[in-house]
Order: sequence, then C-alpha cells, then structure tokens
Amino acid sequence: MAGAAPLVRPQSLRAPARSLWFYLGEGVIWALLILVAFIEIAPILWMFSTSLREPSRSFELPPDFLPTDWRWDNYLAVIRSEKINFPLFFWNSLKIALIVTFAQLATCSMAAFAFARLRFPGRDVLFFMFLASMMVPAQVTTVPVFILIRSLRLMDTHWALILPAMTSAFGVFLLRQFFLTLPGELIDAAKIDGASFWRIYAGILLPLVGPGLAALGIFTFLGSWNNFYGPLLFLRSWDKLTFPLALVTLQGYMGMGNRSHVLAGIMMSIFPVLLFFLLAQRFVIQGIALTGLKG
Repeated sequence: MAGAAPLVRPQSLRAPARSLWFYLGEGVIWALLILVAFIEIAPILWMFSTSLREPSRSFELPPDFLPTDWRWDNYLAVIRSEKINFPLFFWNSLKIALIVTFAQLATCSMAAFAFARLRFPGRDVLFFMFLASMMVPAQVTTVPVFILIRSLRLMDTHWALILPAMTSAFGVFLLRQFFLTLPGELIDAAKIDGASFWRIYAGILLPLVGPGLAALGIFTFLGSWNNFYGPLLFLRSWDKLTFPLALVTLQGYMGMGNRSHVLAGIMMSIFPVLLFFLLAQRFVIQGIALTGLKG
C-alpha cells in the first residue's frame, strides 16, 4: 500500500548491542579452541606426513606436520607385506567389531527398556549392581574371564572376544536414560490398543532412541576395533589375529621395522573409523547430551 506507514521494530524486541568486551571474549575463546584443536590433530598430521617419507627421515627435528614427500608405495608395501596378511587381519577386526556392536545394541536396548519402563521386584537393586560394575577396571576381571573362556573351550577363537563384549553396563545406562525421556503416554496408548511389551519396545520406543543407539554403536565399534589386550590374551593362531596385533608384528623385533610402513598401517587402521566418526558425530553429541534430561 502506497500510504502505509513503515513498520517500526519495538525497542524491547531489538537485539541488545554487543560491546567490545563481548567480541574480545569471543575472540579469545575461538583462539583457545583453535589451539586445542591443533594440539589434538598434530600427532595425526605427523603420522600421516611421516608415513609418506623415507624411513630415515622419520625423526627429523623440528618435525614436519605436512607431507614433504608423497611415497604412496609405503601403503602398498603394507598391503603386500610378507610379514602380515593385511586383508585377513583387517577382516578379522571388522567382523568382530560388527558382531559385538550389533550384539550390544540388541542386548543393551532390551535391558534398558526393562529397567526404564517395566516394573519387577529387585529392579532398582539390579540396576545399582549394573552401575557398580562400571567402577571395576576390566583388568580385575581378566583372570575370571580367562578361566571361563578356557572352561568353555573357546580359546583361540573369535568367540572368546565376542561373548564377553556382547553387553555392557555403560550401554544399558546410556540407553536407559533415553527410554526415560520418552513420554509415558506412548506406552499407555499402546497398551490400550492391545500392544505387547515386545511390540512397544521394538515398534514404538526403539525407533525413537535412534541417537542413543548411534552413539552406543560408535563407542562399541571403536572399543572393539582398537582392542589389543583381548586378542593378545586369547588368540594364538596366525590366521585369527586382529589388526592391532598385525601392527605390532609389522614393527618387527625390538621395534626395528620400517617406521614409515608402521605409520602407514596405523593410518589405514584409523582412517575408516575416523571417517565413520566424523559422519556420525552429530548423533554422538546429541546422544550424550540427551542422557541428562531425565532420570
């Protein structure tokens, strides 16, 4: 309209003016974040750049954090190495990590649903025992677990690594907090419609805790993929070893192996996990943040 008066934003709705101190504080925070990020990423940059150099230049001072050579044949040497069967060890670690991850997602989600939404005698006491088990270091249970695995005749099999890791108290606690954040009206409406507890769990509540499942899946996969102590304790056959043990083998006796080849193997071991984590980090942050909303 030609004669309409221009809209004037009320004074109370205007954004408050930011002072110089605000911008200075914001700049200091950004500088600190950039410094911390560089400190965190510097070792990875050094490993990557050193994996592309000659072994004789591995420990030059000052260290170069950016590649100066591009010797991709170091990576091919690891893949074709006679010391390790790279595809086999890589597959062993991937297979164990995937089985453990899916097993934990299934068992922990069912236990979390029971602790959060079902009422049965001794529920709180049992959950307290779950939480108490998180305070016990894994090394304390090494001897009992070893005796059980040996009694079940599972030594030198991948099941010796899979069975003890098929559930975790941390996973139950994490997913229980998610189930507690869901409105109880969903369960009440499902019960009125005649839905069973299994239907409520699998068809109604489980899809709503996707961020928690994603976060637990990433943590579980990382822990299983980087597991060194378990394979060293339970595995003996060469064809059953996992990738962390292969990297140690690549170092050679007394660590006298080709340093560039070792770092190339480490970069190949962390790159898939790092890429997967970067793609799913939003779910990790959301999953950890939402656990404190209720319960």
